[in-house]
Amino acid sequence: MQFEILSDVGRKRTVNEDRAAVYTLPNGIILAVIADGMGGHQGGDYASSTAIQLIGEQFMKLDSTSFEEDQHWVEWLREAVNHVNRVIYNYANDNENLKGMGTTLEAALIRGRSCLVSHTGDSRVYAINDNGICQVTRDHSYVNVLLDSGEITEAEAAVHPQKNWIMKAIGSEKTIEPDHYSIELDEKTYLLLCTDGLSNKVDQQLMREVVLSDATLHDKAKKLVDLANEMGGEDNISVILVDSTKSEVNNP
Repeated sequence: MQFEILSDVGRKRTVNEDRAAVYTLPNGIILAVIADGMGGHQGGDYASSTAIQLIGEQFMKLDSTSFEEDQHWVEWLREAVNHVNRVIYNYANDNENLKGMGTTLEAALIRGRSCLVSHTGDSRVYAINDNGICQVTRDHSYVNVLLDSGEITEAEAAVHPQKNWIMKAIGSEKTIEPDHYSIELDEKTYLLLCTDGLSNKVDQQLMREVVLSDATLHDKAKKLVDLANEMGGEDNISVILVDSTKSEVNNP
């Protein structure tokens, strides 16, 4: 299993409030995590970096041999994200200048060909192969609420002035209930985690073309970031690209 991580401040921001990391256990189980902080430079930076650090620390302490079923992993992932939420929420409450801070958080736990995803906010996870590109997650956004109620169309959503308003974030409430997804990564599928600095700028078919090109994994990730910058780069841009197409994968 190969992966590439890239994060860029973009063309308009002075601080990168995105964070991204991949953690690997000795038996090959992988946790890929990406976060987009909010709440001012100080708050956003603290929220995203703390989220990535805390969930990584919890993961690396795991004795995964005691996890025999998928449900055990789902429960661990849910509790890990809730722990991160509590820490950030309590810290914000104790620091007046950080009130209102929070972060998106995508966590993809990969065991062999099995992938569990925890999703909070409007960062995204995509599965990409020869058959197309599938957005695994659904944004926790104001615009999606309007779409679900039929108040606006997809075309109106794309240019809606409140398209960046999110309805759920790590650290913004005392408790959190992330969405969870389960997908299979066959030998032809790439997994892409990204912040909205990419997804708001580069359309999905162009993402797919880049990911399925003959370039190296690093060059593919760099091309995605470069495209977002070429199209304005108003936000921080972060990607994690996971390639399961060339590697023998064992199911732990």
